[in-house]
Parts: sequence; C-alpha cells; structure tokens
Amino acid sequence: MVTATVALPLLFERHVPWWIAEKYALELIDVGGAVLVARARARLEPGAPSHTISFDPPLPGMLLRITSYSAAGPAANTMVLAGIAGLSAFAILALIVLYLTANRRRRAELQLSGEMAFRHSMEESLTVGLRARDHQGRVLYVNSAFCQMVGLPASDLVGRLPPMPYWADEVLGETLMRQRAQASHDFTPRSFETRFRRRDGRVIDVQVFDAPLIDAKGSHRGWMGSIIDITEAKRAAALARAQDVSLQRTGRLVTLGEMASSLAHELNQPLAAIAGYAAGALNLIEAGQASPAALRPALEKLAHQASRAGQIIRRIQDFVRKREPRLTPLALAEVITDTVAFLAADARERHLHLITDLADVPPLAADRILIEQVLINLIRNGMEAMAPASRSGDSLTITLRTTAEGVEIAVADQGGGIDPALADRLFDAFSSTKTDGMGMGLNICRTIVELHRGHLRFHPNPGGGTVFVVALPGVVAAGLAAQ
Repeated sequence: MVTATVALPLLFERHVPWWIAEKYALELIDVGGAVLVARARARLEPGAPSHTISFDPPLPGMLLRITSYSAAGPAANTMVLAGIAGLSAFAILALIVLYLTANRRRRAELQLSGEMAFRHSMEESLTVGLRARDHQGRVLYVNSAFCQMVGLPASDLVGRLPPMPYWADEVLGETLMRQRAQASHDFTPRSFETRFRRRDGRVIDVQVFDAPLIDAKGSHRGWMGSIIDITEAKRAAALARAQDVSLQRTGRLVTLGEMASSLAHELNQPLAAIAGYAAGALNLIEAGQASPAALRPALEKLAHQASRAGQIIRRIQDFVRKREPRLTPLALAEVITDTVAFLAADARERHLHLITDLADVPPLAADRILIEQVLINLIRNGMEAMAPASRSGDSLTITLRTTAEGVEIAVADQGGGIDPALADRLFDAFSSTKTDGMGMGLNICRTIVELHRGHLRFHPNPGGGTVFVVALPGVVAAGLAAQ
C-alpha cells in the first residue's frame, strides 16, 4: 500500500492529460477526505463546483474529486445562455436570408430567362434581317429573317469570315471597299443599297443600315446591321415611273387631240405659202421668165416656209414621243416664247391675247418637252377658263422672274376663278373644273414639276381669275446642269 501511495503522483503526472488539468483540478482522496495526491494549475476557490466519483477499483477505498477552478455565477450562466440564444438566432436569420436570397435569385433567373426568350421571339418574328459582325467582318449573329433572305442556315453564317457566300459578284468590289472602310475605325452609322445573291442564285436588292455594336462595358465590338429586302419596292417604283411616263405621254396625246384644229391652222399657213411660191415659180417658168434672179426670192421663201412646217411637225413628234426625261441646260424664255407661238392660233380663235413678261434668267437644267407640256396645259386651261360669259378680261399673261429660292413661271388668266369646293383637290387625279375634262392635266403638271424638284401652286388673280405658279429651285438647277 505504501508503494502504491508513493507511485500515485507519478501516475497522475503521466496519465492525466494536461488539457484536463487546465480546466479542472483533480484530487485523489481516501474515505476520510484526506488528499492523497492532486494535480491542479491554480489554487481552488471556496465554493467551486466539484464532483466526486469512486476510484474503487483500481484503488480500493479511493475517491476521485474533480473541481472547477471558478464557481459559475448566475451572470456567467446567463451570458452562456444568451450566447447560445444569439448564435441560434443568428443561424436562423442567416438561413432566412439565404432562403430569401435564393428565392430572389431564382426569380431573377426566371425573369432573365423569360426576357431572353421574349427578345429571341421578337428577333425571330421580325421581317427585317439582323446581322452582327466584329471588326474583322466575322458574323456574330443572324436572325431567321436574314437567313430566309439569303437562303442559308445560321450554322453556315455564324463565325464565318469574309468573303460571304451571299455577296453578289457585280457589287463585290464595292462591298470590299466598304468592309475596309469599316475596319479602319470609321464608326459612323451608315445606310446604303447593295445586292445579295441567294442560295438559289437569285439576286435581290437590299437596303442596309449599319450602326456601331457597343457592348455593356461601352466597348465597340463591331457592327449591327438591319437589312430590308427592297426588290419588290424597287420593281414597284420602276413600274410607277413607267406608268408616269406613259400617263404623261397619254396626256400629251389628249392635249394634241384637243389642239388638232389649231395645229391644222398652224400647218395650213406654211403649206399654203409653199403652194403659192411653187405656183409662182411655175408661172415664171411657163412665161419664159425663169431666170435665177427671178426664181431665187420665191424659192428662198418656199424653203423658209417648208422649214417652218418641218419644225412644227418635229415639235409635235417630240411632244408625243414616249421617252425618258432628259435634263439639259434650258433657256426658259425661249421655251415660253416658242410655246406661246405654238398656241397663238388657238388664242386668236378664242379672241384672246397672250402676253409675256420675261426676265433674263440663267439657263435651267430641265426637260424641254416636259416643261412645254406643263406650259401648254396651264396656258390652255387658262384660255378655257376665260369663256366669254365668265371672263373679266381678254388677256392671259405669262411671267418669268427670279426669286430668292430660284425661278418662277406664273400663268395668270382672267377667268372665273377656282371653285372653293374644288380647291383642296384640284391637283388630284380625275378632278376637273371642266364638264368634259379627264382631270389628269394638273395632276400630270404637278408630277412633272416635282420631277424637277419644284412645286406647283395657285392663288386668286387680284383682277379676277387664277394664277398658277411653277417654282423651280435655282440651286438644284445648277447642280443638274453640272451633271
């Protein structure tokens, strides 16, 4: 027993872990309460909580007492409980925040997915082709409308570098120049017309609108193009132009038919003079007086009248011939003078006077025949408006003058004026002030004037009647003349 008691301190040192001694004091006591051996790092305070257990076996009659270094007061217990409660509350709050964050993220992902699907649906439902390219011309994106336009699937286009399979051979050089210009950091939005060749070989006309492609960071990624197929629109425009030309020619034929009697009278004068001079020459020959000196004046006058008749016929041929407009430098004063001479016989039959007031204006780039058609229509309308029962005078005045905007030709009649009920639709097709009129003359006149980038208007004549004004811009005229 003595040997075991001596060995107890050594056993405590070897077999009791140090970390237990850091928190608790361990004492081996006998049944009488005497401490046989102890291991502690600090002095024990009175009233410190302890616990005693039997140490028999291995040592009969021995007890092991474990004592805490400090007594846990109510405040410490409260703090421990508060800490545990706080940690629990924090854990619950963290779980709630995590749940709400996960819910918010799921909602954001669903919203983003929905918006992306909606945007994709919008892009796919567009009839306008969309094409995105980087700086090297590589295709980044195309929508279904563009694929249908060129007849190629998106898999054959996305990621492809120039040249593209839909480039038309006839505009290849122009397309390459445009690509080089865009690759040289020219970030200006542009619009242009070009041609695409579909997979089936058919060539289509397209209108392309290119704008810089800017990403979310503000960096220039390339170009975003909107492409519209204008093949049918161009075909319709060409057909409309052809119909306009045909309508203008029809209008000239109608005008010519209405002027048949005046033209017959106009041609009758030179033809009668030719017949007279020819008869005089024959009489001189039959009388044996056909010397060159005697025949020369008659033959010169005959030739002059024949030339005059030929000019009248050529003017009529040009007037009714179907042809494309030809814009050439034109002396408007000369055109007005010739047109007035052309209508002089008609004016005499109506007992009217055609008066001209022509200023000296520079040559204007215009189509002579079309301008003559406008003048003939306006002058004849003015003469027809000056019926004996409704006119306030017998003079129709044609004025040519320059303005700040360009040149104006005014045709002022002294007729009954325009009915206010018809004034708003006077230039509409099939709208006429005449009972037997087709209502196409003024509509054709306006089309011709707008072809020359001008406009046609009218206003009441202060002395009674109406004044029609043809306004042509001088700046545009100069540019056309240069061409």
